[in-house]
Amino acid sequence: MRAPSVSRRIALAVLVASVLGLPACSSGSTTTPTTTSSATAAPAEYFDEVTVHRFDYPTPDDGDSEQNWAELYLPAGEQRVDSIPLVVLIHGGAWQSALGADIFEPLARDLAGRGMAVYNIEYRRVGSGGGWPTTFRDVASALDHVVVVDRQFPQIDTDDELIVGHSAGAQLAVWGGTRHKLEDDEVGARPLFRPTRVVSLAGPLDMTYAATHGDDRIVTALGGTPTQVPQRYTMVDPIQNIDPDTPVVAVHGTADRMVSPTNSQRYVDAVVREGGDAAAVLIRGGNHGSVVTSTAPEYPRVLDIISGASAADVEDVA
Repeated sequence: MRAPSVSRRIALAVLVASVLGLPACSSGSTTTPTTTSSATAAPAEYFDEVTVHRFDYPTPDDGDSEQNWAELYLPAGEQRVDSIPLVVLIHGGAWQSALGADIFEPLARDLAGRGMAVYNIEYRRVGSGGGWPTTFRDVASALDHVVVVDRQFPQIDTDDELIVGHSAGAQLAVWGGTRHKLEDDEVGARPLFRPTRVVSLAGPLDMTYAATHGDDRIVTALGGTPTQVPQRYTMVDPIQNIDPDTPVVAVHGTADRMVSPTNSQRYVDAVVREGGDAAAVLIRGGNHGSVVTSTAPEYPRVLDIISGASAADVEDVA
């Protein structure tokens, strides 16, 4: 899998700048019917509608078939080999079991409606068998399963792909894009699949800062404070695992009271100090949930940002 070229990293920066000046476009959930099929279905040459395929991905332990799965949304249209840019989605919910991957179904449909293949993953969380280190191993396993999905659906392009996460899922997404930097004995190391670009939506990207400024959800997920379990934070804290060659767009609502926008700004500043490509997009008046709520005024702009960071648009600009 190739690393993103310099021209693509520059193109991403140009796209972020252009997105900041875009007016909000009107967009809602797609009305195209959906067909659900097994993972063994052969890819068609042309789809008249969005199709959805579910996969159970393997984990290092016995796993949980009700939680260790992912769904691939394929857009309508031609299905030529390596023709459809891939977007991976990781939902949030404070690493806890109250929310699941179904909350990202509207976003997955909207992105598929824009011509992208969307891989929406589920994983075990605190309260349903997750927590440290299971949640993080699950996400790593789900990401690595993309290589199997690609063999079954060769129309998706896995050479230059985007990963998007919201809230806790944003932490997992940014970490997922830099797992190749981990030591061999760290959780999530030696990835089989490496996303090359990341969009973080309201993410706690400086977990140590957040945990020491009142975010006890992080402490619960990692099983301790940064002082009690510093090695765990070192393994999964995005700001401690920066790859300057992995472009990141950090989107945050200025009215977010659950995860402070300071997290995104601190992360972007750290990436820039290391010579990397990162941009913070602060959406005035947006709160923690509105950036992924299809009926919220902020949502169309978020769709534009994700679309602007997709492989297809980066190629066009580059």
